[in-house]
Amino acid sequence: MPARIQSLLLDGPAGKLEALLEEPETEAPHQAWLVCHPHPLYGGTLHNKVVHRVARGARRAGAVVLRFNFRGVGLSEGTYDEGNGEVEDARAALAWLRSEYPHLPFSLAGFSFGSRVILRLGCQLPSAQRLVALGFPTTAGELPELAHCAPPKIFIQSTRDEFGPKDDLRALFHRLTPPKRLIFIDAGDHFFTHGLDRLEQAVYRQARTGTDTFSGC
Repeated sequence: MPARIQSLLLDGPAGKLEALLEEPETEAPHQAWLVCHPHPLYGGTLHNKVVHRVARGARRAGAVVLRFNFRGVGLSEGTYDEGNGEVEDARAALAWLRSEYPHLPFSLAGFSFGSRVILRLGCQLPSAQRLVALGFPTTAGELPELAHCAPPKIFIQSTRDEFGPKDDLRALFHRLTPPKRLIFIDAGDHFFTHGLDRLEQAVYRQARTGTDTFSGC
């Protein structure tokens, strides 16, 4: 499905943030998604292939999707800030998205480093429709924000993720309060190699599924 794509420079806390806004071509959007990219110091950008697939899956389900570069990446101003400033970048990008589409329910999604950013931010936002953490890096340590995180949480992980092994993620997931969902994608590594089609379809299904169907496991 072709998309309407708009390049943007948004106001962020450390300067301008480079962004892409995508709307479905054949229908008006009925939800809004913010998608965050992996680690800025290891080549992560809004054009990352996993981020692209996440955005496309959500858009296919009828979402308007905003992807952006964290501070210091691409055309975004500022410098890397150990994840703290990047949370504020995501907050600013989400505020812009919600101001443009104030009547749409909103979700946050992120891959790897981006998954930690959206969980840190999204757990503060009880009105979020869903938080989608892809390739959550358990080796980076747990997040205190997850202890009492109210919004529906979806973890989508490769079966062979070297930075978030299945057993480690299952143990973390077991401790979380519902609503929550854990999905494993048969793929070769952290970057969902040989599993990107299945990843995109999983995102599409989750974007189409009401969060009132979530179970506690």
